[in-house]
Amino acid sequence: MSDARVGLVIEDDHDIRELVRTVLTQAGFDVTVASSGAEGVLTAKTLNPDVITLDLGLPDIDGFEVSRQIREFSDAYIVMLTARTEELDTLIGLESGADDYLTKPFRPRELRARIAAMMRRPRSVPDPAEVSGVEASADGQAHPERGNYSHNGLALSYSSRTVTVDGAEMSLTRTEFELLHALLEAGRTVRTKSDLVRRLRDEDYDVGGYISEADERSVEVHMGNLRKKLGDSPQKPRWLQTVRGVGYRLAPGEH
Repeated sequence: MSDARVGLVIEDDHDIRELVRTVLTQAGFDVTVASSGAEGVLTAKTLNPDVITLDLGLPDIDGFEVSRQIREFSDAYIVMLTARTEELDTLIGLESGADDYLTKPFRPRELRARIAAMMRRPRSVPDPAEVSGVEASADGQAHPERGNYSHNGLALSYSSRTVTVDGAEMSLTRTEFELLHALLEAGRTVRTKSDLVRRLRDEDYDVGGYISEADERSVEVHMGNLRKKLGDSPQKPRWLQTVRGVGYRLAPGEH
């Protein structure tokens, strides 16, 4: 059985479609292309791709709706490609389930770097032999191994990529999962928005990479999506506490 990763390019512009196909192929993906939203959704169901690039301005269904439909059955990484620069469009794209976005025209090298960072996040359950399964409390202490966390009725298992709230399993995107894991791992230590952007890029330390206001705003949107799914209240948080003007940290433990 082939171990090649699968990429899907949903794009109606021929030149951009071929450019993205080339970028993904050079990054080691088996690439399939679709030129419309409907075709893209159907192909995603058939292929179960690892990563999808999605044009926002498709001729039949807009990219927002395509992303929403794909999210109903797929945990593929979705990168939206848009010619629009309005912040609202970006936010709607992230709220519809996209993990990241790039504005056209984009540098092929940047697209490849974004996808490489996403692919470093686990997609499926690893081999049990590679996972210690160490229990770790969300107490703000350093944890040498990424194991299991439990806090105020929420349980996260990094090895199985599962999250439950009061015993009920949650369906999170991989970006939402990574953000939640970052907060559980840090405990009551505040994680700034820049910290979380770097975490999503797989840059645990400040290596000098440029982080824009839009990057930080995208973290806010993902955190908002995560709150909605968990049923958490910004005013009386059970898990996700906003530190205004700074970032986020884990809410205090319940007594």
